[in-house]
Amino acid sequence: MADKSLKVTLVKSLAGQLKNIQASARGLGLRRIHQSVTVSDTPQNRGMIQTAVHLLEVEGGGAVNRAARKGV
Repeated sequence: MADKSLKVTLVKSLAGQLKNIQASARGLGLRRIHQSVTVSDTPQNRGMIQTAVHLLEVEGGGAVNRAARKGV
């Protein structure tokens, strides 16, 4: 079985966000704006992505990215 992965990019700043949102972004390995990381598609990573979805752009795995949610 192929290992599925998601490309996650931080598109907005973590400044002023709740600590749990900041921790979720850091847990995904995101430190700077426009930094991208590839993470495995697991329920744990999906939960962290869902917590900070308003700050992230997600590609792959049938995920809905930020622009698609806004109807752009």
